[in-house]
Amino acid sequence: MNKSDSIKNIAGALANFHEEMGVVYKSETNPFFKSKYADLATILSAIKEPLQKAGLSSSQFPTGENE
Repeated sequence: MNKSDSIKNIAGALANFHEEMGVVYKSETNPFFKSKYADLATILSAIKEPLQKAGLSSSQFPTGENE
């Protein structure tokens, strides 16, 4: 598989992901800015199934003082 085919495959998978992905509801409140946000657990839960259906995955590689 060449680079162009890889990009087409990833682009197709991302398009499928966006088609499946619904709204991530903002359930938490930031008292300093008086705004709402979606916490990480909510986001990870919301994206899990659409990512799997699209053949994609996510990962985190924390860096810094509190890795």
